[in-house]
Amino acid sequence: MPDPSSYLPAMTETAAAARLTSGDTAPDFTLPDADGNEVSLSSYRGRRVVVYFYPAASTPGCTKQACDFRDSLALLNDAGIDVLGISPDKPAKLVKFRDNEKLTFPLLSDPDRAVLAAYGAYGEKTLYGKKTVGVIRSTFVLDADGRVEKALYNVKATGHVAKIIRDLGLST
Repeated sequence: MPDPSSYLPAMTETAAAARLTSGDTAPDFTLPDADGNEVSLSSYRGRRVVVYFYPAASTPGCTKQACDFRDSLALLNDAGIDVLGISPDKPAKLVKFRDNEKLTFPLLSDPDRAVLAAYGAYGEKTLYGKKTVGVIRSTFVLDADGRVEKALYNVKATGHVAKIIRDLGLST
């Protein structure tokens, strides 16, 4: 008798994990920042955190989004919210991005895309009308206990940070 699992479609290694929703425990991670220092999500326990995933440093949309977070960082920090940006870029590219754009929050490197996949932020998407596999621009607001308050997938770079600020009830 054949193995019943042989009837299931094969999963590819690029298949994204199930998407997170409000109330889920955010997957913990430890990733290198732009300077190669290890940063763990668990080190932010006791504070709210915005974790956002973006496709590639120094591209127009990703630059717009990062600069919007930079420009809103004081408001977010004053509300007890930290920001972490994660992409598959290597630390050397993140250093250039950080320095060129004067970014003052940690940029983390996930070159094997394991954290991206754990958050459902890597997988099949439509880009310029064609199906492809890649980073799904996503943002998560985590509470002080590491639970998901908001999970936002397929976000637009422009206006996204302002929307988060409004949704969190913060004024600019």
